[in-house]
Amino acid sequence: MAAKWLEALTGSLEQKKQYKQHKARIDALPEPYGTAAKAMHRYFMYYGGMTDGDTLITMFGDLADLWERAAVDGTPVREIVGDDPVDFAETFVQAYAGKKWIDPERARLNKAIGDAEREERT
Repeated sequence: MAAKWLEALTGSLEQKKQYKQHKARIDALPEPYGTAAKAMHRYFMYYGGMTDGDTLITMFGDLADLWERAAVDGTPVREIVGDDPVDFAETFVQAYAGKKWIDPERARLNKAIGDAEREERT
């Protein structure tokens, strides 16, 4: 019972455990893959804006998988991210459909513009 109460306040304990496991995998990567993966992880935390824990956990697991595979294969970092690392990171995040903190504001903006358009017609 205490775990359910705690999870109601802090979120899923299982998700926290999985997040820590994925973060540990990223932290254990050899260089230069560790630096690249940590930079992308940090960018995702700012850019992603996801509020759906399951989606976030999946995305971070896939990020760890990507860089672990690159390290095993010896794939150059630039071969992974291309000439524009920001574009790569943002495209990577877009592949994960989940609730984002901005979604309610987008809906609110669309509704307000629709309301204004209707008033304009009358």
